[in-house]
Amino acid sequence: MNYLVSGRNGQLAAEFLRRFAARGVKAEVPDESALDITDAAAVNRVVAAVRPGVILNCAAYNLVDQAEKDRDAAFRVNAVGPRNLAEAARRHGAFLVHFSSDYVFDGTKENGLYAEGDATGPLNEYGRSKLAGEDAVSEALGDKALVLRLSWVFGRGKQNFIHKFLERAKSGETLKVTCDEFSVPTWTGTVVDVTLQSFDRGLHGLFHLTNSGFCSRYEWAKAILRSQGVDRFIRPVSMDSFSLPARRPMFSSMSNRSVAKTLGIEIPTWEEAVSEFLRRDAHL
Repeated sequence: MNYLVSGRNGQLAAEFLRRFAARGVKAEVPDESALDITDAAAVNRVVAAVRPGVILNCAAYNLVDQAEKDRDAAFRVNAVGPRNLAEAARRHGAFLVHFSSDYVFDGTKENGLYAEGDATGPLNEYGRSKLAGEDAVSEALGDKALVLRLSWVFGRGKQNFIHKFLERAKSGETLKVTCDEFSVPTWTGTVVDVTLQSFDRGLHGLFHLTNSGFCSRYEWAKAILRSQGVDRFIRPVSMDSFSLPARRPMFSSMSNRSVAKTLGIEIPTWEEAVSEFLRRDAHL
């Protein structure tokens, strides 16, 4: 099996690359200038040349607030891009794995975690663009693809909450973190583990892939400092206090029960994942 991975510069693609290198697995990971997923002709050209068995779409526009004023850019990457990859996969006989987001939900569910069958209703342009990407993949490939919804992703690199929060903690600035925003911190290591097991089992369709449990962003911040042995006061505040351009769902926590049951596995809790990541990779 050979792989084609988009989004080379992102933390998720980097985690796949490390795993493939450790296993001696063949993977083509073009620079984003060579594989611009918003360019249908370029996508078709690369897929035709590589002839991958699996395409992993790790490319994403994830600037949630910026998307409010640059909607076209968000939709080009998060909706048009997946459509181009799906059509190329269909044309050349590849299997597509596409990663989506918990922000496809409005956060108003009151009787448990979000399941795959729950109604969507994104509150911001980023969420709408991610939902449009899911629809594009479904329209092109039906259930002959694997769509995995992720949430609060963290891994090696600087574009995640853990890195940014630790930098703030080191700077000595007052720490304020939302206590009314809930989801599931999800480690790229977990995402790669479960995704690769999904290939082995021939999984397809739509699944939620997160670490287990859920928390507020405030609880996550406290766990980060506790794991690092840092004694700092964090003030819990509401989302409204930040006056951000994009509305966020207050409770977008998703259940991973379906994918775990289908694969017959236990997925580590978010606390275990955060602790393991900070022990191994936080300095990178």
